[in-house]
Amino acid sequence: MSSETKGDRKATLDAASWFFNVVTSVGIILVNKALMATYGFSFATTLTGMHFATTTLLTTILKSLGYIQASHIPFSDIVKFVLFANFSIVGMNVSLMWNSVGFYQIAKLSMIPVSCFLEVVLDHVRYSRDTKLSITLVLLGVAVCTVTDVSVNAKGFIAAAIAVWSTALQQYYVHFLQRKYSVGSFNLLGHTAPAQAASLLLVGPFMDYWLTNKRVDAYDYGWTSILFIILSCSIAVGTNLSQFICIGRFTAVTFQVLGHMKTILVLILGFIFFGKEGLNLQVVLGMVIAILGMIWYGNASSKPGGKERRSFPLPTTKPQDYSPVPVSAEPDEKV
Repeated sequence: MSSETKGDRKATLDAASWFFNVVTSVGIILVNKALMATYGFSFATTLTGMHFATTTLLTTILKSLGYIQASHIPFSDIVKFVLFANFSIVGMNVSLMWNSVGFYQIAKLSMIPVSCFLEVVLDHVRYSRDTKLSITLVLLGVAVCTVTDVSVNAKGFIAAAIAVWSTALQQYYVHFLQRKYSVGSFNLLGHTAPAQAASLLLVGPFMDYWLTNKRVDAYDYGWTSILFIILSCSIAVGTNLSQFICIGRFTAVTFQVLGHMKTILVLILGFIFFGKEGLNLQVVLGMVIAILGMIWYGNASSKPGGKERRSFPLPTTKPQDYSPVPVSAEPDEKV
Protein backbone atom coordinates (compact mmCIF):
# COMPACT_ATOMS: atom_id res chain seq x y z
CA MET A 1 0.00 0.00 0.00
CA SER A 2 1.48 3.37 -1.06
CA SER A 3 2.15 6.13 1.47
CA GLU A 4 -0.48 8.30 -0.24
CA THR A 5 -3.12 5.57 0.12
CA LYS A 6 -2.17 5.07 3.77
CA GLY A 7 -2.44 8.82 4.36
CA ASP A 8 -5.88 8.93 2.73
CA ARG A 9 -7.04 5.96 4.79
CA LYS A 10 -5.79 7.54 8.02
CA ALA A 11 -7.44 10.86 7.17
CA THR A 12 -10.74 9.07 6.49
CA LEU A 13 -10.56 7.12 9.76
CA ASP A 14 -9.61 10.27 11.67
CA ALA A 15 -12.60 12.14 10.24
CA ALA A 16 -14.94 9.20 10.95
CA SER A 17 -13.67 8.91 14.53
CA TRP A 18 -14.13 12.60 15.17
CA PHE A 19 -17.61 12.65 13.56
CA PHE A 20 -18.60 9.67 15.74
CA ASN A 21 -17.45 11.54 18.86
CA VAL A 22 -19.20 14.80 17.92
CA VAL A 23 -22.53 13.09 17.13
CA THR A 24 -22.59 10.95 20.28
CA SER A 25 -21.35 13.76 22.57
CA VAL A 26 -23.84 16.34 21.31
CA GLY A 27 -26.58 13.71 21.34
CA ILE A 28 -26.01 12.71 24.96
CA ILE A 29 -25.87 16.36 26.08
CA LEU A 30 -29.25 17.07 24.47
CA VAL A 31 -30.81 13.87 25.86
CA ASN A 32 -29.45 14.52 29.36
CA LYS A 33 -30.62 18.13 29.22
CA ALA A 34 -34.14 16.95 28.40
CA LEU A 35 -33.96 14.24 31.07
CA MET A 36 -32.84 16.64 33.79
CA ALA A 37 -34.67 19.83 32.82
CA THR A 38 -37.95 18.32 31.61
CA TYR A 39 -38.26 15.19 33.77
CA GLY A 40 -36.30 16.35 36.84
CA PHE A 41 -33.80 13.47 36.91
CA SER A 42 -30.95 15.53 38.39
CA PHE A 43 -28.77 12.63 39.58
CA ALA A 44 -25.76 13.23 37.32
CA THR A 45 -23.20 11.09 39.16
CA THR A 46 -25.53 8.09 39.44
CA LEU A 47 -26.48 8.47 35.77
CA THR A 48 -22.79 8.39 34.83
CA GLY A 49 -22.47 5.15 36.82
CA MET A 50 -25.35 3.73 34.77
CA HIS A 51 -23.52 4.79 31.60
CA PHE A 52 -20.42 2.82 32.58
CA ALA A 53 -22.52 -0.16 33.70
CA THR A 54 -24.06 -0.27 30.21
CA THR A 55 -20.59 0.04 28.67
CA THR A 56 -19.37 -2.82 30.90
CA LEU A 57 -22.27 -5.01 29.78
CA LEU A 58 -21.49 -4.40 26.10
CA THR A 59 -17.74 -5.02 26.44
CA THR A 60 -18.45 -8.23 28.40
CA ILE A 61 -20.76 -9.49 25.65
CA LEU A 62 -18.25 -8.63 22.91
CA LYS A 63 -15.45 -10.32 24.88
CA SER A 64 -17.51 -13.50 25.29
CA LEU A 65 -18.21 -13.50 21.53
CA GLY A 66 -14.50 -13.16 20.78
CA TYR A 67 -14.58 -9.64 19.32
CA ILE A 68 -12.34 -8.35 22.15
CA GLN A 69 -9.23 -10.39 22.81
CA ALA A 70 -7.69 -10.89 26.23
CA SER A 71 -5.03 -8.40 27.32
CA HIS A 72 -3.30 -7.32 30.50
CA ILE A 73 -3.03 -3.89 32.11
CA PRO A 74 -1.50 -3.74 35.61
CA PHE A 75 -4.00 -3.21 38.40
CA SER A 76 -2.09 -0.14 39.63
CA ASP A 77 -2.56 1.61 36.26
CA ILE A 78 -6.29 0.82 36.24
CA VAL A 79 -6.67 2.19 39.78
CA LYS A 80 -4.87 5.41 38.84
CA PHE A 81 -7.02 5.84 35.74
CA VAL A 82 -10.28 5.23 37.64
CA LEU A 83 -9.27 7.66 40.39
CA PHE A 84 -8.49 10.39 37.85
CA ALA A 85 -11.73 9.72 35.94
CA ASN A 86 -13.98 9.67 39.03
CA PHE A 87 -12.38 12.76 40.56
CA SER A 88 -12.99 14.45 37.21
CA ILE A 89 -16.71 13.59 37.23
CA VAL A 90 -17.31 14.45 40.89
CA GLY A 91 -15.06 17.52 40.72
CA MET A 92 -16.94 18.97 37.76
CA ASN A 93 -20.31 18.48 39.46
CA VAL A 94 -19.09 20.08 42.70
CA SER A 95 -17.38 22.91 40.82
CA LEU A 96 -20.63 23.73 39.03
CA MET A 97 -22.47 23.78 42.37
CA TRP A 98 -19.95 25.98 44.22
CA ASN A 99 -18.94 28.35 41.41
CA SER A 100 -20.70 30.69 39.03
CA VAL A 101 -21.36 29.38 35.52
CA GLY A 102 -18.78 31.83 34.19
CA PHE A 103 -15.97 30.53 36.41
CA TYR A 104 -17.03 26.95 35.66
CA GLN A 105 -16.54 27.67 31.94
CA ILE A 106 -13.15 29.28 32.62
CA ALA A 107 -12.14 26.14 34.53
CA LYS A 108 -13.13 23.98 31.56
CA LEU A 109 -11.10 26.20 29.22
CA SER A 110 -8.05 25.87 31.45
CA MET A 111 -7.94 22.12 30.69
CA ILE A 112 -6.19 22.87 27.39
CA PRO A 113 -3.18 24.68 28.95
CA VAL A 114 -2.97 21.96 31.62
CA SER A 115 -3.05 19.21 28.95
CA CYS A 116 -0.35 21.08 27.00
CA PHE A 117 1.76 21.25 30.17
CA LEU A 118 1.40 17.48 30.73
CA GLU A 119 2.42 16.70 27.15
CA VAL A 120 5.42 19.04 27.33
CA VAL A 121 6.63 17.68 30.68
CA LEU A 122 5.78 13.98 30.32
CA ASP A 123 6.06 13.42 26.54
CA HIS A 124 8.50 16.22 25.64
CA VAL A 125 6.12 17.57 22.99
CA ARG A 126 7.12 20.83 21.30
CA TYR A 127 4.51 23.22 19.86
CA SER A 128 5.15 25.71 17.07
CA ARG A 129 4.26 29.40 17.44
CA ASP A 130 1.24 29.03 15.10
CA THR A 131 -0.05 26.05 17.08
CA LYS A 132 0.18 28.00 20.34
CA LEU A 133 -1.54 31.05 18.81
CA SER A 134 -4.35 28.93 17.32
CA ILE A 135 -5.01 27.33 20.74
CA THR A 136 -5.14 30.83 22.25
CA LEU A 137 -7.65 31.91 19.58
CA VAL A 138 -9.89 28.90 20.34
CA LEU A 139 -9.81 29.70 24.06
CA LEU A 140 -10.63 33.34 23.37
CA GLY A 141 -13.57 32.49 21.12
CA VAL A 142 -15.13 29.97 23.50
CA ALA A 143 -14.60 32.37 26.42
CA VAL A 144 -16.35 35.20 24.54
CA CYS A 145 -19.46 33.12 23.82
CA THR A 146 -19.75 31.17 27.11
CA VAL A 147 -18.23 33.17 29.98
CA THR A 148 -20.62 35.71 31.51
CA ASP A 149 -20.74 36.28 35.25
CA VAL A 150 -17.54 35.30 37.05
CA SER A 151 -17.40 34.86 40.81
CA VAL A 152 -15.21 32.47 42.79
CA ASN A 153 -14.64 31.39 46.36
CA ALA A 154 -11.94 29.32 48.04
CA LYS A 155 -13.76 25.97 48.12
CA GLY A 156 -15.07 26.49 44.59
CA PHE A 157 -11.56 27.22 43.33
CA ILE A 158 -10.21 24.05 44.98
CA ALA A 159 -13.03 21.94 43.45
CA ALA A 160 -12.35 23.44 40.02
CA ALA A 161 -8.60 22.82 40.33
CA ILE A 162 -9.19 19.16 41.26
CA ALA A 163 -11.64 18.76 38.36
CA VAL A 164 -9.30 20.34 35.80
CA TRP A 165 -6.17 18.41 36.77
CA SER A 166 -7.96 15.07 37.17
CA THR A 167 -9.69 15.49 33.78
CA ALA A 168 -6.42 16.38 32.06
CA LEU A 169 -4.65 13.42 33.71
CA GLN A 170 -7.48 11.03 32.82
CA GLN A 171 -7.38 12.05 29.15
CA TYR A 172 -3.59 11.89 29.08
CA TYR A 173 -3.76 8.40 30.59
CA VAL A 174 -6.14 7.19 27.85
CA HIS A 175 -3.49 7.96 25.23
CA PHE A 176 -0.64 6.74 27.47
CA LEU A 177 -2.19 3.33 28.25
CA GLN A 178 -3.15 2.66 24.64
CA ARG A 179 0.41 3.37 23.48
CA LYS A 180 2.16 1.60 26.34
CA TYR A 181 0.18 -1.66 26.28
CA SER A 182 -0.87 -1.64 22.59
CA VAL A 183 -4.54 -2.01 23.44
CA GLY A 184 -7.47 -0.70 21.44
CA SER A 185 -10.31 1.49 22.57
CA PHE A 186 -12.85 -1.24 23.34
CA ASN A 187 -10.20 -3.26 25.13
CA LEU A 188 -9.20 -0.36 27.37
CA LEU A 189 -12.88 0.32 28.12
CA GLY A 190 -13.25 -3.34 29.07
CA HIS A 191 -10.55 -2.87 31.71
CA THR A 192 -11.70 0.47 33.14
CA ALA A 193 -15.50 0.59 32.76
CA PRO A 194 -16.35 -2.09 35.38
CA ALA A 195 -14.37 -0.33 38.12
CA GLN A 196 -15.85 3.05 37.18
CA ALA A 197 -19.39 1.64 37.11
CA ALA A 198 -19.04 -0.05 40.52
CA SER A 199 -17.47 2.97 42.23
CA LEU A 200 -19.85 5.56 40.74
CA LEU A 201 -22.97 3.50 41.45
CA LEU A 202 -21.76 3.08 45.02
CA VAL A 203 -20.83 6.72 45.63
CA GLY A 204 -23.24 8.35 43.17
CA PRO A 205 -26.49 8.26 45.18
CA PHE A 206 -24.78 9.83 48.20
CA MET A 207 -23.02 12.45 46.08
CA ASP A 208 -26.23 13.33 44.25
CA TYR A 209 -28.14 13.62 47.53
CA TRP A 210 -25.45 16.01 48.80
CA LEU A 211 -25.61 18.09 45.61
CA THR A 212 -29.39 18.14 45.06
CA ASN A 213 -30.90 17.18 48.43
CA LYS A 214 -32.92 14.54 46.54
CA ARG A 215 -32.77 10.74 46.73
CA VAL A 216 -32.45 8.77 43.53
CA ASP A 217 -34.55 5.92 44.96
CA ALA A 218 -37.37 8.37 45.73
CA TYR A 219 -37.56 9.66 42.16
CA ASP A 220 -40.93 9.17 40.44
CA TYR A 221 -39.90 6.92 37.57
CA GLY A 222 -42.28 6.99 34.62
CA TRP A 223 -42.16 5.22 31.28
CA THR A 224 -40.94 8.32 29.46
CA SER A 225 -38.17 9.11 31.95
CA ILE A 226 -37.05 5.45 31.93
CA LEU A 227 -36.95 5.57 28.12
CA PHE A 228 -34.76 8.68 28.27
CA ILE A 229 -32.44 7.01 30.82
CA ILE A 230 -32.08 3.96 28.54
CA LEU A 231 -31.45 6.26 25.55
CA SER A 232 -28.84 8.20 27.54
CA CYS A 233 -27.06 4.98 28.57
CA SER A 234 -27.10 3.67 24.99
CA ILE A 235 -25.60 6.87 23.55
CA ALA A 236 -23.05 6.95 26.40
CA VAL A 237 -21.51 3.70 25.15
CA GLY A 238 -20.71 5.45 21.87
CA THR A 239 -19.51 8.57 23.70
CA ASN A 240 -17.12 6.59 25.92
CA LEU A 241 -15.81 4.54 23.01
CA SER A 242 -15.39 7.53 20.69
CA GLN A 243 -13.50 9.47 23.37
CA PHE A 244 -11.01 6.62 23.75
CA ILE A 245 -10.71 6.24 19.96
CA CYS A 246 -10.11 9.97 19.38
CA ILE A 247 -7.59 10.42 22.20
CA GLY A 248 -5.82 7.24 21.06
CA ARG A 249 -5.62 8.46 17.46
CA PHE A 250 -4.78 12.06 18.31
CA THR A 251 -3.75 13.39 21.75
CA ALA A 252 -5.54 14.85 24.77
CA VAL A 253 -4.72 18.41 23.64
CA THR A 254 -6.14 17.91 20.15
CA PHE A 255 -9.19 16.23 21.69
CA GLN A 256 -9.70 19.26 23.96
CA VAL A 257 -9.17 21.86 21.20
CA LEU A 258 -11.46 20.22 18.66
CA GLY A 259 -13.80 19.29 21.52
CA HIS A 260 -14.87 22.91 21.73
CA MET A 261 -16.52 22.34 18.36
CA LYS A 262 -19.05 20.34 20.39
CA THR A 263 -19.52 23.34 22.70
CA ILE A 264 -20.39 25.49 19.68
CA LEU A 265 -22.74 22.84 18.26
CA VAL A 266 -24.49 22.42 21.63
CA LEU A 267 -25.02 26.19 21.83
CA ILE A 268 -26.44 26.30 18.29
CA LEU A 269 -28.72 23.29 18.80
CA GLY A 270 -29.77 24.65 22.19
CA PHE A 271 -30.90 27.89 20.54
CA ILE A 272 -32.76 25.86 17.90
CA PHE A 273 -34.55 23.41 20.22
CA PHE A 274 -34.78 25.29 23.53
CA GLY A 275 -35.31 28.91 22.43
CA LYS A 276 -33.08 31.81 21.39
CA GLU A 277 -32.76 33.36 24.83
CA GLY A 278 -29.14 34.49 25.30
CA LEU A 279 -28.36 34.59 21.57
CA ASN A 280 -26.68 37.91 20.80
CA LEU A 281 -23.84 39.46 18.79
CA GLN A 282 -21.25 38.56 21.46
CA VAL A 283 -22.18 34.86 21.32
CA VAL A 284 -22.10 34.79 17.50
CA LEU A 285 -18.73 36.61 17.45
CA GLY A 286 -17.30 34.13 19.96
CA MET A 287 -18.49 31.18 17.86
CA VAL A 288 -16.85 32.60 14.73
CA ILE A 289 -13.55 33.26 16.54
CA ALA A 290 -13.52 29.73 18.04
CA ILE A 291 -14.24 28.06 14.69
CA LEU A 292 -11.47 30.06 12.98
CA GLY A 293 -9.11 29.02 15.79
CA MET A 294 -9.99 25.34 15.31
CA ILE A 295 -9.35 25.55 11.56
CA TRP A 296 -6.04 27.29 12.23
CA TYR A 297 -5.08 24.64 14.81
CA GLY A 298 -5.87 21.84 12.35
CA ASN A 299 -3.58 23.39 9.74
CA ALA A 300 -0.82 24.45 12.16
CA SER A 301 -0.55 21.16 14.07
CA SER A 302 -0.47 19.08 10.87
CA LYS A 303 2.48 20.96 9.39
CA PRO A 304 6.05 19.72 9.98
CA GLY A 305 7.20 21.09 13.32
CA GLY A 306 3.68 22.13 14.30
CA LYS A 307 3.56 19.58 17.08
CA GLU A 308 6.46 17.20 17.55
CA ARG A 309 7.15 14.49 20.11
CA ARG A 310 10.85 14.47 20.95
CA SER A 311 10.86 11.52 23.35
CA PHE A 312 11.69 7.93 22.48
CA PRO A 313 8.64 5.72 21.90
CA LEU A 314 7.29 3.83 24.87
CA PRO A 315 8.31 0.18 25.14
CA THR A 316 5.33 -1.86 24.09
CA THR A 317 4.26 -5.43 24.04
CA LYS A 318 3.56 -7.23 20.80
CA PRO A 319 1.16 -4.99 18.80
CA GLN A 320 -2.40 -6.25 18.72
CA ASP A 321 -5.50 -4.76 17.16
CA TYR A 322 -8.45 -4.91 19.54
CA SER A 323 -10.44 -2.01 18.14
CA PRO A 324 -12.54 -1.72 15.00
CA VAL A 325 -10.77 1.62 14.46
CA PRO A 326 -6.99 1.17 14.78
CA VAL A 327 -5.07 3.33 17.23
CA SER A 328 -2.35 5.51 15.75
CA ALA A 329 0.60 6.98 17.58
CA GLU A 330 1.54 9.16 14.59
CA PRO A 331 1.69 12.97 14.90
CA ASP A 332 -1.64 14.79 14.53
CA GLU A 333 -2.78 15.24 10.98
CA LYS A 334 -5.38 17.55 9.54
CA VAL A 335 -8.88 16.27 10.29
